[in-house]
Order: sequence, then structure tokens, then C-alpha cells
Amino acid sequence: MNLKPCRITRAYLRTGLPSALLPALLLAALPSVAEAHVMDGPLGGFGSGFGHPLAGPDHFLAMLAVGLWGAQMGGRSVWSLPATFPLIMCIGGVLGMLGLLPTEIVQVGIAVSVLVLGAVIAAQWKAPEWAALVLVSAFAILHGIPHGVLVPRATDPAAFTVGFVVSTGVIHVLGIGIGYGLKPLLDGRLVRGLGGLIAACGLWFLLSAFVA
Repeated sequence: MNLKPCRITRAYLRTGLPSALLPALLLAALPSVAEAHVMDGPLGGFGSGFGHPLAGPDHFLAMLAVGLWGAQMGGRSVWSLPATFPLIMCIGGVLGMLGLLPTEIVQVGIAVSVLVLGAVIAAQWKAPEWAALVLVSAFAILHGIPHGVLVPRATDPAAFTVGFVVSTGVIHVLGIGIGYGLKPLLDGRLVRGLGGLIAACGLWFLLSAFVA
């Protein structure tokens, strides 16, 4: 199944988002999500852990969305959501090391996380803080599992773990920065438009997971 970039481009242009974001979003929509969690060969330490969230477009967009959503809601959510995600993701890492969930289920769950997080941003849902934290925590566990699967293969498991946690934090901060930068423009519609694009990518990831 081939993606039609022209449709994505037309939808993107209607949102009025900065053109610099288009290549990244098109890259995120490539039908390689099924292989995004697979890294062949031995892994290093901190550098390998730091690079893994950046290598998977589904991981990257979900973590970016957490920062965007926090910035969109404002208040304590600006820091509580991004702080909670990497901490709970470590629990998912332990589950990944134990191999308790099949890879297929985890991939579907991660795709759903991208779809839902993008959708709540697009809908500008001002969720109660507890509800937002529960949602983010559930998705953080799913995103931690693939990292945990890789930890035993790392030459320095502790450094690898620190690397992917730090990388997650950096992506969250990027999302917060983009959220704050776009929030004043067009009464927040640019942030909502970006959320819609993230949700569309999540839908594509979900379809790809079932087709693969």
C-alpha cells in the first residue's frame, strides 16, 4: 500500500503550519513503522539508547505530542505530563525485559497512542490532570516495552536506559517549545492542526501494523 504524498501535502497546507515541519511529518508517515522497533546487531550504551526514540517515527511523534498537549493545556500539565512519561516508561522497560507482551500487541498500542494523543490535541481537550496523567502513563508503558526488549543487548544496559530516558525528555521539551511557539497564532488553531496531522500519522501506523 503506497501513501499518496499529494493528499498529505494538501491537508498540511490547509493548516498553515511552517514548511520546515513538512519533511519530518512526511518521514513519519512512511510505511516503515513495522520495522521501527527492530535494531539488528549489538547495541552500545548511552548513544544507542538516546538514538532509539529518534529512530522510530511513532515513538518520536507520541513523545512530541505529550509536550504539545502539556503546552496546550497549560498550568501544571506543562511539566507534569512530560515528567511522568519517562518515569512510567521505565516500568514499561522492565515489562519489555520480561517479555510479557507480544510485539504485535505493543506495536498496535503504540500506534493507538499516536492517534489518541494527536486527536486530543486536535480537539483541544482540557482534560482533568488525573485523566491526562492516566492516559499518558498507559501510553508510556507501551513505549517503554520496546526499549526494555533492547536493554539486555546493550553493552552497557544502564547507560542505554539513561540514554533513551534523556532522549525522551529532549523530545518532550521540543514539543513544549513548539506548542508555546504556535499557541498564540490563529487562536491555537495551528497547534490543533499539528495535532490532527499527528493523529493522521497514528492512523497510518495503525493500518500499517495490521497490514504488516
